[in-house]
Amino acid sequence: MRGFWLTFWTVIDWPFKVVSYILITIYRYTLSAFTGRTCRHLPTCSEFTRDAIWRFGFWPGGWMGAARLFRCRPGGTDGYDPVPEELPLTGRWYLPWRYGRWR
Repeated sequence: MRGFWLTFWTVIDWPFKVVSYILITIYRYTLSAFTGRTCRHLPTCSEFTRDAIWRFGFWPGGWMGAARLFRCRPGGTDGYDPVPEELPLTGRWYLPWRYGRWR
């Protein structure tokens, strides 16, 4: 039964992943070029979000990206901050804020 749900969610998640990937890429080559490249992290916040969504899916990857944008505020973190290799053990679809590192 687990295989069925995994396949079901993969099929449902695919269009969201593709659309978000396209929208983030459009942002990176249009609006981001006009506002200046001032991200304090490496990879940039848009690259991080794009890669997290592509690796983990729209829901957990989107929350990881939101947490990363929150950390990119004045007084927040900076430096090298890659996409994690695996999802946090505490992350659940009904507790989505646990996917991201907020500090």
